[in-house]
Amino acid sequence: MDDITAEFRARQLLAAVKPAAIPVSVEAYAAHVGAVIRLQRDLGPEEPGWSFQNKGKHYICINANDLPERQRFTVCHELAHIVLGLPSEHNGTPSWSSVKRAPNEIYCDIFAAELLLPANLTQPLIAQADIGFRSIDDLAARAEASFSMTGSRFAVLARGPCAFVFSERGTIRYAARSTFLRDAKGWIAPRSAIPRGSVSERARAGDTCEGPGEIAADMWLSDWSRGGSLLEQARHLQKWDQTLTLLWFENEEIPAPGTAKRDEQDGEGLAELDGILPWPDKKRRR
Repeated sequence: MDDITAEFRARQLLAAVKPAAIPVSVEAYAAHVGAVIRLQRDLGPEEPGWSFQNKGKHYICINANDLPERQRFTVCHELAHIVLGLPSEHNGTPSWSSVKRAPNEIYCDIFAAELLLPANLTQPLIAQADIGFRSIDDLAARAEASFSMTGSRFAVLARGPCAFVFSERGTIRYAARSTFLRDAKGWIAPRSAIPRGSVSERARAGDTCEGPGEIAADMWLSDWSRGGSLLEQARHLQKWDQTLTLLWFENEEIPAPGTAKRDEQDGEGLAELDGILPWPDKKRRR
């Protein structure tokens, strides 16, 4: 199993069910797979749900105490276990944490994201929206999906160069990037620390960061030689020590290759006149 296979299998289910609008019907997905959804009120806060098979019938049990968007995600995640034939691999890891998350669970998350925010329904909405947290909030509410998952899909499907970064305990866990940023080799290294001096670092430290801040692109992008500045917006979830970051280029344009080098050369031109004449070097005296 790999990411591409998980996405492909989810799109096969989408093609069969053909959802026409968001929020999509998770019940329609379950019905097509032949699964029965049951609400359970005796599950704890760290038990979003589970699935099992009995007499050839699949059953998906979800936590009735969870928020509606969490319940919808759990249904799609458990459908992934059924469709992909992957056993659960929780290994005691909390459902909200990405630390040491097992591969099977990651593949099922990818599958669920494809079902809840289908590209053909969400991409036109993203294309009309301004890049920013407000647009992600609006889309998440409309799709009845979590902010974190919607942010990732927003970045992947955006028609401009942007990225959505998920960090936990001050360490970058994953970054979802738009096609434009991937093509420009805009790489954000996982398992590295949140950059010092970034808006995200300040948000994690408790600072109030309302609007986007402007930072050098190479603060986030590894081995970046194009120069330019990024706009950065961050939101810190103190309860789980998770930081959500949105990055994009102003005017949605990536600097051309060699821009940084030209800027450097421009900086080495004539110094600003200050009225002070330099004393001639002794070697030039005659």
